[in-house]
Amino acid sequence: MHHAVRTARIHPLSIPDREREAALLTAFNQGDMDRVLALSEALPETETTLLLRALALRAANRLHEARSLLTRLTQLAPRTFEYWNNLGLVARESGDVETAAQALQQALTLAPQSADAHYNLGLLHLQLKNWPAARESLLGAVQLAPDFIEARLYAAHASHLCGDNFAEEAMLENAASWPPLPAEQALMLASMLSTLGQQETALHALDQAALPQDDTAQALRGRIIAMRALLHERGNRLDQAERELAQLPLDDVSTQQPELACAAWLAHAAVAARRGDRERAAVLYERILALAGDTEVRIQAAFGLAAARDKQARHSDAWKALQHAHATQLTVARAIVPELMAHDSEPLAMADLCVSRIEHDRWKPLASPRADQSPVFVVGFPRSGTTLLEQMLDAHPDFCAMDERAFIHELTERMNFAGQPYPAALAGLTQIEADQLREVYAAMVRKTVPNLGTRRLVDKNPLNMLCLPMIARLFPEARIILCLRHPCDVLLSCYMQPFRSPAFMVLCSSLERLARSYVRAFEHWFNQAEIFAPRVLEWRYESVVTRFDEHVQRLGHFLDVEDAAPMARFAEHARSKGYISTPSYAQVTQGIHGRAVHRWHAYREMFEPVLPILRPMMERLGYTDS
Repeated sequence: MHHAVRTARIHPLSIPDREREAALLTAFNQGDMDRVLALSEALPETETTLLLRALALRAANRLHEARSLLTRLTQLAPRTFEYWNNLGLVARESGDVETAAQALQQALTLAPQSADAHYNLGLLHLQLKNWPAARESLLGAVQLAPDFIEARLYAAHASHLCGDNFAEEAMLENAASWPPLPAEQALMLASMLSTLGQQETALHALDQAALPQDDTAQALRGRIIAMRALLHERGNRLDQAERELAQLPLDDVSTQQPELACAAWLAHAAVAARRGDRERAAVLYERILALAGDTEVRIQAAFGLAAARDKQARHSDAWKALQHAHATQLTVARAIVPELMAHDSEPLAMADLCVSRIEHDRWKPLASPRADQSPVFVVGFPRSGTTLLEQMLDAHPDFCAMDERAFIHELTERMNFAGQPYPAALAGLTQIEADQLREVYAAMVRKTVPNLGTRRLVDKNPLNMLCLPMIARLFPEARIILCLRHPCDVLLSCYMQPFRSPAFMVLCSSLERLARSYVRAFEHWFNQAEIFAPRVLEWRYESVVTRFDEHVQRLGHFLDVEDAAPMARFAEHARSKGYISTPSYAQVTQGIHGRAVHRWHAYREMFEPVLPILRPMMERLGYTDS
């Protein structure tokens, strides 16, 4: 992936009082690099003339010549960090990553508080696809220079790739007020904002994107159109998506511009799939897989192809596409979570964190909110119908959902960071500490849902089922709804989703891993539920589909709601809401149907090896393998 770079801040050493050198510096400050090159040829080689000529050569894309001059400067003045920083920048751009790494490390040794050096090292790590190191360097640059927009953008990008949603959101917090960005950067920003649900800010970033004044402008303009179409599709505005794509007809797209071609095909395929034209979508996804070099694009296309072939009942082809998708995802995960690559690794580390009955007996009594002052927690293994239930609750005027947020998990991380190991330290929490944790949670909620008012919060995060100790400590009176669905349908649906979390990429990379983690998650849940005895409603997907009205009333009764009727109008509510963060954003706008029940039967051959792992838990949950 190409990354725009920021020229390092230049602090010339001394400008001799000579007319030509003064003219040279003036030309550089005015951005007249051709004049800098012309003037510098006739001047003696001082540090100043060498530096300005090197930077002018870089601007002219004569990178090898620029690198040679900057290398000489580091030899002439080895304690001057700017020379090392610029050498690192130019070496990276010319493809000499070894020299770039050595030069930037030396720059940081000389000036550890230089945001520019941290930034350039972060860009090098991005180029090398070393995402965790890139994230660390770029976040370091932002810490030193909070208003450094390019550093915030790429720090968000590295955090996005690492699955660090909190850091990504923090880096993009004020993105709506950023100045116009170059088109390439605006596309990156819009893509990230889309995953955070900030569709309007993403569209605004594209509207004000600055196109280059060269022959790449047309392709970038086409990619912006394609991104706008994807944003509208993601927000369930299909008519607007099609109006955008009318400006980018497929006949006008050439494989000579692969990035534009893949962007256009991806957008056309997404809209075609939503309109039910699965063959057209599949053909376009196959074109992308034959052409795209970008890993993320290939992953999107492979999962899209699998979904299209599945709906066509071409299950063998769907499975092949899924295997390709997961193999590609694992190349990303391997760079971020190498410790999870072992066959027996456990991506759901929270499943190991339990409170025993003896430990629970040592908990100090604490004052806590009443049920009507507590969130309603929607939990369950991912792809068990949690989004459907969330939208039903959100459709009722007494409730407000906030999309999928890991706020409860964040509280466990904060405890660990403060030297209070979770969950053991829950026993010794004081009233003040518990209140502080609730206030941290409330602050995160207010930031996400500023207009909550008197409505009850719906905290839907499936894997909060692994955080029951924290919920029980802070909100012991809270209502919890456990979503259930046939385990094989759950696993198939997880296997077909392009999850962004690196740990989840690993978790979903095979049915065997999924099956073992599913069992461990429910073993954890049952163990902790027996100890804490929370107020739980089991919400079984198959029963809801067949007896919807009955279950709406049952839900209302559990939540002490007099009139549950608005919950039945969830599909209309979801369509008007626009953006929904989870992969079910399209399905929940269609209302109740049974097409997702027993979907796994079409892939039974693939499930046979994992049924022995699942069968005991299936029986406990009331399901069979027929």
